[in-house]
Amino acid sequence: MPAGAPGVGGTALVERDASTREQVAGSILTHGPSTAAALAERLGLTAAAIRRHLDVLEDQGLVESREQRVYGPRGRGRPAKVFALTDAGRAKFYTAYDELAITALSFLQRTAGSAAVEEFAAERLTGIEARYAQAVTAAGPEVSPVQALAAALTAEGYAASTQPAGAGEQLCQHHCPVAHVAERFPELCEAETAAFSRVLGVHVQRLATIAHGDGVCTTHVPQSRPSTGPVLHDSTTDERSDS
Repeated sequence: MPAGAPGVGGTALVERDASTREQVAGSILTHGPSTAAALAERLGLTAAAIRRHLDVLEDQGLVESREQRVYGPRGRGRPAKVFALTDAGRAKFYTAYDELAITALSFLQRTAGSAAVEEFAAERLTGIEARYAQAVTAAGPEVSPVQALAAALTAEGYAASTQPAGAGEQLCQHHCPVAHVAERFPELCEAETAAFSRVLGVHVQRLATIAHGDGVCTTHVPQSRPSTGPVLHDSTTDERSDS
C-alpha cells in the first residue's frame, strides 16, 4: 500500500463523510439557507459534526455562510449564521438531461422560431399550473396563498419558501431543476412568472433568478388578495385574464 494511502477502514470513513456531506448539501437544497443547529436536527447529527462537514463544503466552494436575516425586532447578540449553496453546489444536483433539453429547444427555435419556444414554455406549465391553483384553493385560512404556492413548488422540486416583504410577500425558490436550460431560454422563467400571476390572481414581479446567476429565484407578490380565486389553466382555451 502506498505511503499515506487510507486503509480499508479509512476508505470507508472517507466515503461515509462524503455521503454525509451530500446529505447536508441536499438538506440545504431542499429547505433553503439553514443554520448548523437546524441541519443537525434534520439529519440527526450533533451540531459539532455538522459544522465539521460545513467547513469542508465551504473549503470546496459548495456552500457559503452569511448572517441570518431577521424580521421584526432583533434580540440581543449577533444573528445566527446560515449556510446556503453556491452556484457550484447547486450544479452538483443538475442532471445530464440539461444538455438534451437545450439541444432540443435550440432545434425548435431554429426550425420554428422563438414563438414556438414561448408556446412550448407555456404548454409545459399546463398541468403544473393546475396543481398550483388547486393547492392555493385548498389551503386553509391560516395559510396565505403565497405560502400554499410555495408548498406546491416544493413538492415539484423547487425548495420554495416565503418571506414578508413590505406590502406583500416574497416567494423564494432555492432550487431550480431547469436553471441551466432557463439560462439559455428565459422564456421558461417568463412563462413561470405569468403562471404565478394567474394562480395568485395578482400581478407578480420577478426580482431575481438562479438562471441569471442569482442565489435564489425571488418573486415579489403584492399584498392584495385575489377577488375570485386562482385561475385554473384550461388547455382548451387561450382566453385568460391579464389583470
